[in-house]
Amino acid sequence: MELTRLFESYGIGVMATAAADGSVNTAIYARPHVLDENTLVWGMTDGRTFRNIRENPFASFLFKTSGQGFTGVRIQIKMVRTEEGEMLQRIKEHTNEVVGPGAGDAITHAVVFAIIEMRPLL
Repeated sequence: MELTRLFESYGIGVMATAAADGSVNTAIYARPHVLDENTLVWGMTDGRTFRNIRENPFASFLFKTSGQGFTGVRIQIKMVRTEEGEMLQRIKEHTNEVVGPGAGDAITHAVVFAIIEMRPLL
């Protein structure tokens, strides 16, 4: 599955994380930035999702494209690092363009994930 093409589509994404104690969190997340077919990046705030992946680097991301049917993907991922500088700035600027002026100010981390496994929605 070509992720760059899939994430060009509009849709809804859900990221699931778990803290070190096993408590689970789910959150609506935007489409990731695709670095390559094995690496994805999301902008994150200092919320529960970011706190969880710092304790437990494994997460799951589900993306369903808009429209009828069940086109999309389920991706098991592992955080490999956070980035600052150019990558974080690009994500902040993109957030301002998509969500609205100033929205990118909330993004405090560019979090890089390695893909462990990908499966279709159905």
